[in-house]
Amino acid sequence: MEAGWNRFLTERDRQHLQSWGKASADPLGRKPVLVVIDVYYASVGHERLPLLESVQQWPMSCGLEGWAAIDRMVPLIAAARAQGVPVVYVRNNARFPSDPLRVAERGARPRTPSPSLPPEVRARANEIVAEVAPREGELVIEKAAPSAFAGTPLAHYLRLCDADTVLVCGETTSGCVRASVVDAQTERYRVGVVGDCCYDRTEASHWINLFDMHQKYAEVIDCNAAVAYLEGLRAPAAATAA
Repeated sequence: MEAGWNRFLTERDRQHLQSWGKASADPLGRKPVLVVIDVYYASVGHERLPLLESVQQWPMSCGLEGWAAIDRMVPLIAAARAQGVPVVYVRNNARFPSDPLRVAERGARPRTPSPSLPPEVRARANEIVAEVAPREGELVIEKAAPSAFAGTPLAHYLRLCDADTVLVCGETTSGCVRASVVDAQTERYRVGVVGDCCYDRTEASHWINLFDMHQKYAEVIDCNAAVAYLEGLRAPAAATAA
């Protein structure tokens, strides 16, 4: 993942990392839970279009970069399920009222689907994208703040699972993913961020936030490494059986 964020670092940044930067990988534990954050149609649109086209219909869309991340989530989620690792979905509570003061402070930029879309399409805004939709019995949590932990039962669920690691993917890298990662680390979990299964509206925000999380709060890995990690969880049991 380093090649992605290195493009945004200055020469002074690179020199500073020689003394301040992360010296070794943060180990992940043996009892992870995979948390999939805000992977709903409002974040990518109902069809695969480049960002600047998609935002004409879905102002919160991340465009094709979002769809590419979702495609990489498919084998990630499959690997978690195959190993019996719990998969938790978190999305915004669309019924929770907005703070009118904050909306006014942000200005009048639209955040809802274009009225030109058919009502049945606009109604899918908060629906989890079909390619990675939860299976029956998998937990779906609704939140009213950026963090998946704020005002939700996620922390309680992780304790019930006896989890030691939170593996995170979803959107946006700089927003709800980062907020959830910081709170997971605050709760003293080991944290893995599957960087190429995260997405954002701004390329620089995506990469610099991955860099920052990797240096401070988590181990940022790619999907292939995450799948290998999940598949490796069965090795001790197989050795014991032998």
